[in-house]
Amino acid sequence: MYFVDIIDYIGTFAFAISGIRLASAKKVDWFGAYIVGLTTAIGGGTIRDLLLGITPFWMQQPSYLIVTAIALVCVILFSKHLVRLNNTFFIFDAVGLGLFVVVGIEKSLQQEFPFWVAIMMGMITGSAGGIMRDILIREIPLIFRKDIYAMACVIGGIVFILCRQTGVSPVLTQIVAASTVILTRVISVKYHLSLPSLKGNEDDESVNI
Repeated sequence: MYFVDIIDYIGTFAFAISGIRLASAKKVDWFGAYIVGLTTAIGGGTIRDLLLGITPFWMQQPSYLIVTAIALVCVILFSKHLVRLNNTFFIFDAVGLGLFVVVGIEKSLQQEFPFWVAIMMGMITGSAGGIMRDILIREIPLIFRKDIYAMACVIGGIVFILCRQTGVSPVLTQIVAASTVILTRVISVKYHLSLPSLKGNEDDESVNI
């Protein structure tokens, strides 16, 4: 098993935990929580694979479904400790985001796409599952809020490409890129950093036809 495969499974588990934890706050049943967790874990990668013109990864390897089931069992067994932790969702989401960005970039480069496509695929792999999760539980997706979310993926992708072009070892490149995404998320939330909001005229909201 390659190091990137290990990252993929860890990212799947982390994103599944984040989705199931958030679903539990909405008091859905176990099956509903599993669906939300699975969507969070495989949603971004599925869109990525479809855009790259390849069979979605989870259709070739059932282990991703099993990992999500394990995540559900962990939340059920340790719900009193895990679900009630205020920072649990953020921590697992940040870790999953960073790891999936690396997976998306690596898979795109393996398919011989240019670096800018790889960065976009890394962003989609990391953030699209979270968007689908938030839509399922009727929350405003994180990517549309003031938090630096998708931009953290882009920053991590740029760091990945820079490390690759300067001869850094593949494993270290993956670690540095994933850590960059995670740290960007943590720092932006801790210090309330965000991109400037697009200012518009409130009158623009009403359009006469």
